[in-house]
Amino acid sequence: MKDKVEKVLAKVRIALQQDGGDIELVSVEDGVVKVRLKGACCGCPMSQVTLSSFVERELKKELPEIKKVEAVM
Repeated sequence: MKDKVEKVLAKVRIALQQDGGDIELVSVEDGVVKVRLKGACCGCPMSQVTLSSFVERELKKELPEIKKVEAVM
């Protein structure tokens, strides 16, 4: 599962890097993906929107077994 999530995040990462940000996979457990936002995404007031409206949506679209995406420090 972790490899599948990494493949989707590789696509998402391109968009985030265009705005000076990045994303790192921390873990995948029981359908919950934990990620670390980096660069411009770290501390950005819009990071929660990016996480739920973009990252989580893309992961769920390609991997329906994903229930939730959480940001960790």
